[in-house]
Amino acid sequence: MEDTIVSLIIIALMIMLFAVLGIIFIKGKGASLIAGYNTKTAEEKNQYDTVALCKFIGKMMFALSFSMLFWILSLVYEIIELFVFGLVLFIGIVVFTILYVNTGRRFKK
Repeated sequence: MEDTIVSLIIIALMIMLFAVLGIIFIKGKGASLIAGYNTKTAEEKNQYDTVALCKFIGKMMFALSFSMLFWILSLVYEIIELFVFGLVLFIGIVVFTILYVNTGRRFKK
């Protein structure tokens, strides 16, 4: 029982962290927190629509937060399939985000 409560607290904190980051990104701020973007030179950064990129990443942070809710539900209801579903959804969102951001010229000016 204690392990379940600790797990619930940790997952809830992760969800809150992702949601707060989502709020920051959705406002078009926090580009320096995006991996890869923060290592570019100033010239390279000027080639990107930073606000659009941040807003997209913000939406993905909310989607990741939503997928983690299934982890909490799996602990509460003791249904492992909910955890598996949430994990597959989480991984799918991450893969989609990586492919979407890095293919095409979606966020180039």
